Amino acid sequence: MSFPVFWISMMNDRRLNGLTLSEMRRALQAGEVSSVELVEAFRNAWEEDSSNEKPVNGYVEFFADAAQQARKADEARAAGGHGKLLGLPIAVKDNIQIAGRLTTCASNILQGYRAPYSATVIERLEAAGAVFLGRANMDEFAMGSSCEYSCYGAVRNPHDRDRTAGGSSGGSAALVAAKQAPFALGSDTGGSVRLPASFCGVYGLKPSYGTLSRYGLVAFGSSLDQIGFLARSVEDLQLVLSVAAAGVDPRDQTSEKTGFENAGPLRARSLSGLTIGIPGQLVSEAVDPQVLQVFDEFRRWLESAGAKTRVISIPVLDACVAMYYIIAPAEASSNLSRFDGVKYGRRAAGAENLDAMYEKTREEGFGPEVKRRILIGNYVLSSGYYDAYYKKAQGVRALLQQRMDAVFEEVDLLASPTSPTPPFRLGEKVDDPLAMYLTDICTTPANLTKSPALSLPGGRTSDGLPVGVQLTGRRFCEMTLLETAYSWEREHAG
Repeated sequence: MSFPVFWISMMNDRRLNGLTLSEMRRALQAGEVSSVELVEAFRNAWEEDSSNEKPVNGYVEFFADAAQQARKADEARAAGGHGKLLGLPIAVKDNIQIAGRLTTCASNILQGYRAPYSATVIERLEAAGAVFLGRANMDEFAMGSSCEYSCYGAVRNPHDRDRTAGGSSGGSAALVAAKQAPFALGSDTGGSVRLPASFCGVYGLKPSYGTLSRYGLVAFGSSLDQIGFLARSVEDLQLVLSVAAAGVDPRDQTSEKTGFENAGPLRARSLSGLTIGIPGQLVSEAVDPQVLQVFDEFRRWLESAGAKTRVISIPVLDACVAMYYIIAPAEASSNLSRFDGVKYGRRAAGAENLDAMYEKTREEGFGPEVKRRILIGNYVLSSGYYDAYYKKAQGVRALLQQRMDAVFEEVDLLASPTSPTPPFRLGEKVDDPLAMYLTDICTTPANLTKSPALSLPGGRTSDGLPVGVQLTGRRFCEMTLLETAYSWEREHAG
């Protein structure tokens, strides 16, 4: 889609900030708009929303030098620069480090901390010319499903300001949905990109574990974490993936060569011949009826497009939430032990000795959900409970991986709802941790098996709330997910 010069000259900020990243790229290449104009459009949208009685609260910081970054990109383009993302604005979740900028993970314990280096993904996007708009709000240390556990306050859903945007990448999703950013980086440990994508009605991609380097991502659960993307079009996901996944990172031994940087232009694939498995446990009566209705419509579309669908049973799937909430807190308790008030971040004043300083710093610095998960993690790793909980959970995880490998010998993709419910009201589950954790029932399997998964806008409830549907594939089949979603988007966009 290209915009004639006279159209651009008539566009106000609202028109510019409604473009997708790929549309902006084409307009920039044609000289129909400048990067500075794009950044100012998003700044104006954010400032206008900030004066709202119930602001989205997606940014914890809009970078003061964003326009300066954009000006340099415009100058580079005028001088013949042609970076793949040159001049394109992107928001960044507050747990992905950008050298010299604050990185707080929405936690009091990291207030004032400036990153000494950039994440590999940031380096690659920056080298391609991306302009970083600001830091996106999130659940503290990425622990949460509603973006209510933030020291900066809760993120509100742009579709209903009294409802959650989902978590933990709720700020990233809300900014994209509210057109305060065209694209945002998030992180996904148990569904933290896909759940807010579903709740906010945007696309959310969790790549395979190893597709993107985790270097520079503040660790939560190291065997589960993956940087992910949120956007308003599938083409945007593929564009940024082709830059961010450009080869193995020697600083992250879990990163792998994928070849995604060599992928050609995104195309709609024929679904004829594809077999789509539908896990019976994820389309049960426990799922909200309106969510099931949207998913049934998606299933009918798959079949009308030539795919074969069949309900399958993966017995170990029933244990995913239980094993996730053993493994993730265990890894979190280990990773967060570094936040002690000695090396960096907050240090409590007035402590009488070292132990008291540790205790006081963590008491003042960590929020309730982070403390809860640290306690759970320490418990399942403690003497006498390690074998009963953590070791058993890892054994069941290995069994799940075996079962999933076998499933993908029979089907090409799995399809399910992204969330068992539409976006719920703020405060509805914050005091009921178990109910909050069950929100992740559809998303945790992909993290446990290191599979790629994509949430796409499937439809809406009778109240107009977004409902997402999820596609999951075998490891490193991201292009199959994107091409399938692109086929859906071309028929259902707008």
